[in-house]
Amino acid sequence: MDLEKTLLRKVGEAIGHFRMIRDGDRVAVGLSGGKDSVTLLEALLRLQKRAPIHFSVCAFTIEQGKFLAPIQPLGEYLRASGVDWTYVEDQPSLRLLSEQPDHGCDLCSRFRRRAVYEIARKLEANVIAFGHTADDFCEAFLRNAMFTGRLSALPAVTWSRKREFRLIRPLVYVPETLTREFAVSLGAPVIPCGCSQKTGTVRRTLRDMFNEIERDHPFLKETLLSAMSNVQHGRLLDTRFLDLDGDSDEAGFLSDEQTLVTLPSAR
Repeated sequence: MDLEKTLLRKVGEAIGHFRMIRDGDRVAVGLSGGKDSVTLLEALLRLQKRAPIHFSVCAFTIEQGKFLAPIQPLGEYLRASGVDWTYVEDQPSLRLLSEQPDHGCDLCSRFRRRAVYEIARKLEANVIAFGHTADDFCEAFLRNAMFTGRLSALPAVTWSRKREFRLIRPLVYVPETLTREFAVSLGAPVIPCGCSQKTGTVRRTLRDMFNEIERDHPFLKETLLSAMSNVQHGRLLDTRFLDLDGDSDEAGFLSDEQTLVTLPSAR
């Protein structure tokens, strides 16, 4: 498999399908130090040279005190590659870590979000790109359905609250197996984060479940991504989308015969 060709095809497909990047955009890539974000940065830099539109790319890393190794090797790699990279030690996050070392992910995320927006403003970027992969989308989808009672996942494209920034996830179609191989081929340093070493029980369970099922069904993630793009409202239980009075002429509702076959008998 041609890693670069496969990666750029999948990233390009996502960008085009969701209109992630547009003419004149300045895209700031959030580098976490891991394989996924460095793969995303490299993909955007390569697509930038081939795209029919003009856009610029820069990168940033936020230090929240949780890297398990020095960040300098990443900076040296990026500078040697000619990448416009900004590194910021976020003092509020460092104080949080010192004062509340057992704080949860939600609080840390709020601190990081504030820092991300501050950096993007300074970089004069209007688009912020994150390195969430197809694995992250599928895990979020199942986690929400199974443990929070919601049908939702990560948004491929969304906006900051004040619509100041477009937030994009161009690796939505890219599995982690590909980012892992591509990062190795780049020779890019991977800086582990303490958060990745504290993966919660639910996430570990889902990853183990994926690994088990994918032995017999290798296209499981592709199928789940397809399901997220093919919502049949009339076959779910949200009454906002159901024709309870029989007034709709739209197709997609179960016939009486299908209902008898599909639904378990009541006891």
